Amino acid sequence: MKIDKYSLDGKVIGQVDVPDSVFNAEINDVLIYELIKSANANLRQGTHMTKQRAQIQGGGAKPWRQKGTGRARQGSIRAPQWRGGGTIFGPQPRDYRQDLPKNMRRKAYISLFSLKAKEGAVKVVEEISITDGKTKAMAKIGISLGVEKGVLVTASDDSMLKRAIRNLPWFAYNNVKRLSGRDIFYAKTLVITEGAVGALAELFSKGK
Repeated sequence: MKIDKYSLDGKVIGQVDVPDSVFNAEINDVLIYELIKSANANLRQGTHMTKQRAQIQGGGAKPWRQKGTGRARQGSIRAPQWRGGGTIFGPQPRDYRQDLPKNMRRKAYISLFSLKAKEGAVKVVEEISITDGKTKAMAKIGISLGVEKGVLVTASDDSMLKRAIRNLPWFAYNNVKRLSGRDIFYAKTLVITEGAVGALAELFSKGK
């Protein structure tokens, strides 16, 4: 499969062969759904908590005697039916993490890249190097490529490139070893460096 290659000023300068096994494979919607669902779940902190009646101070004395008052019998002002009392079956701290099997994750990412290629949202660019880490330089490249909401995928972790792109709310940064299914799925434009194309082919080859 061939995809247009762009220069950093947004001009088509040729075409690049991308592996069909990654960018032109059968799309499995169920696997994509499972990948995004697990990514969303893994973002949850799970620190929510309500106090049960045993965790609330006070209420050790019986509010009034058992009989003779005409009122309903009560044992503590911290019982659930009282204002300020404990909560029944409220949320407690828990781990929401969902880990997908490696083979399922691999096929899900392949389906995701194939979906973006089918939509025409993939742009291959020459290697990007920003030595000073300036956001202005990265913004200029993104605008030249027509990126409104996009993800840049590189072959390796470039600290200066990450620094240059982190202040752009419409542009996210991923490297091949740290891909985000959420970023790729919600992106309208997927910008991949030429070196990352080969790295993706090696990463998602069968058995990896």
